[in-house]
Amino acid sequence: MTNEPSSKSSARLPSGEHAIISRDKITDYLLSASHPIGRFKAVFFFSLGYSINNWELLRQDLLHLARSGEALTVQQSPYGQKYEVRGSLVGPSGRRADLVTVWIVLDSETYPRLVTAYPGDEP
Repeated sequence: MTNEPSSKSSARLPSGEHAIISRDKITDYLLSASHPIGRFKAVFFFSLGYSINNWELLRQDLLHLARSGEALTVQQSPYGQKYEVRGSLVGPSGRRADLVTVWIVLDSETYPRLVTAYPGDEP
């Protein structure tokens, strides 16, 4: 095994049906207007109608994408294998936007965890 990034190949997210997203990842990062990095993502998610008050809906929609979208194997990190899942998200406002999600299956685990999500174009 080399330390070079793996070539991109697509399939379903391994154990996507068991994917997890912590509440903190949503409320303290993706929907945080004060997080140094997340605040820029929060503007995007707010524009789709998501908010702290309906954070569970964003988690549900991201998990649906993880379970139904094609996953690209993008890189092996020191902690596990990373995957990228792209798709469209229709927020509570009815507005549709393309989204990129990044997941990791840690070396010590068998299920993916959300790393980040951000606006993106469909491949």
